[in-house]
Amino acid sequence: MCGRYTIITKLKVIEKRFQVDATEIKDLFNQSVNIAPGEQAPVITSADPHTVQLFTFGMSPSWAKKRMYLINARSEGDHNKENNPSYIGSKGIIQKPSFRKPIRSQRCLIIADAFIEGPQKERLSKPYLIYSKNKKRPFAFAGIWDEWTDTKTGEIHHGFAIITTTPNGLLQKVGHHRSPVILAPEDEHQWLNPQTPLHEITSLLKPFPAEDFNAYPISPDIKSPRNKDPYLLQPIGERLITEYDYILFQELDLQGMGESQAKRRREKEDNDTEGQMDLFK
Repeated sequence: MCGRYTIITKLKVIEKRFQVDATEIKDLFNQSVNIAPGEQAPVITSADPHTVQLFTFGMSPSWAKKRMYLINARSEGDHNKENNPSYIGSKGIIQKPSFRKPIRSQRCLIIADAFIEGPQKERLSKPYLIYSKNKKRPFAFAGIWDEWTDTKTGEIHHGFAIITTTPNGLLQKVGHHRSPVILAPEDEHQWLNPQTPLHEITSLLKPFPAEDFNAYPISPDIKSPRNKDPYLLQPIGERLITEYDYILFQELDLQGMGESQAKRRREKEDNDTEGQMDLFK
């Protein structure tokens, strides 16, 4: 599953990257190193492809009697229950009651800079930050959304789910059994286009190229959804694949998001931190 992710990019960069207008959310959007289910996050929908909106991470099907928070949608549906990385069979998502309508007509781009995952057994007790190399971010998860109405209050809720697929080589190194679908930039318009044939949509539901991403271990304190300290993105071990450029945490620091508590903590633990950061330059 994919239940936590990071977005630190400023709105003006998002507007330029996706050619959209973010005016509607400029006073509501907050950068976050730890987006968790139930929180609001930016999406671009097939219904309004030129605007960034804030939807809830966690989708409730329109027909549900009570509100739900479906955060992931398996591309294979009920197939491939063993999560075989070599699976190339049918995409059962198109038959699942909760997803068969959204996958056809309510798709979205879920904007992210990185995501957080852990081994299948330890999960977020042993988390890794998975990020795009060469600063190719933000990127977009393939998502679906739905609209649910509270019959008691009349309030309308918009929520989204990240589509997942089989793990690529990098996620297998992490020890996780699933991977979010990350769209190539050239496929994003096709994903949002309501006229795209369903077989072309399902052909996009594949693992992202492992060679374009990397991962490093971070503090298990990220497990708490209330913990939003940028310091949590600091590595506590080596990258899974050797690199020699700066890491995402260092860029956060340069943007000023790593000051205050994080800065004081670094000063207090200067020797350990200094040696750790040298590993990732």
